[in-house]
Amino acid sequence: MGIFERYLTLWVTLCIVSGVVLGSLAPDVFGAIAGMELAHVNLVVAVLIWVMIYPMMVQIDFSAIREVGTKPKGLLLTLIINWLIKPFTMAALGWLFFRVFFADWVDPNTAGEYIAGMILLGVAPCTAMVFVWSQLTKGDPNYTLVQVSVNDIIMIFAFAPIAAFLLGVSNIQVPWETLLWSVVLYVMLPLVAGAWTRHRLERKGDGARLNRFLRLLKPWSVLGLLATVVLLFGFQAETILAQPEAIGLIAIPLLIQTYGIFIIAYGAARWLRLPHNVAAPACMIGTSNFFELAVAVAISLFGLHSGAALATVVGVLVEVPVMLSLVYFVNKTRPWFEPV
Repeated sequence: MGIFERYLTLWVTLCIVSGVVLGSLAPDVFGAIAGMELAHVNLVVAVLIWVMIYPMMVQIDFSAIREVGTKPKGLLLTLIINWLIKPFTMAALGWLFFRVFFADWVDPNTAGEYIAGMILLGVAPCTAMVFVWSQLTKGDPNYTLVQVSVNDIIMIFAFAPIAAFLLGVSNIQVPWETLLWSVVLYVMLPLVAGAWTRHRLERKGDGARLNRFLRLLKPWSVLGLLATVVLLFGFQAETILAQPEAIGLIAIPLLIQTYGIFIIAYGAARWLRLPHNVAAPACMIGTSNFFELAVAVAISLFGLHSGAALATVVGVLVEVPVMLSLVYFVNKTRPWFEPV
């Protein structure tokens, strides 16, 4: 785990502060950047998000799907958590907190946007950081690769329908065309580009070329994320300065969701008697989020200044420290799965 990943929460926090300060000092600059749009897609943010997502997709080896039949219980657990439980509990928590508990503190329109951002986080299972969590918990790297590859294929077909359904149930109307284009732009195209790049680099059987390329891309991926955070909080500087408690309100249900999903997944893994090196990454995939995708889709659907975009970025802020605490717990409870 490199210095970027290890201290990601610190970098995100510094970028949040920088974005708010710069946005309040130079609103015209951020206004000009916000105006650089084509077909409702902000070109600057789109480039930054591709810089984030493309390196992650190069990491995925889709030839690993041939191993899908090995240890099926672990893969089944991941799929059930990611696609049948997590999106729906996230939507339920969003509605409960922002339509009931926090209803007196947040206006209905903003509450709907916060719920939308939470839903987009819930429908986007982790793609890249799960390799870090798997390594830190001594997970089976090959099996982790199978789980991530299968989830990415499913995401192409399941993300838009589940997101549209949950947004519709929450009385949040979104254009289907924009949602589908977001999936094509931020999931399908980076996935194809990443697979093609990996194939070209591995064509001569030289894994060293691929590893060098990934090391070269890795800092750019994190810088793309941090630059996006600065922009988003710069766009929302006025709102945040007027309502600083918004970040805390969003973080509360996100924390409950993350720990709650982990408890369900980890308990199920123990009940299924999975080996620890399969149970650990299975639970981590189900618990963490592909927040880069959620940020991109939130911006496309609701705009740079929206509460939905803010909610997805708060997801970035809380994810790393929470996941590190779960890594510690998983490592401490290894004897639950393996004889001492």
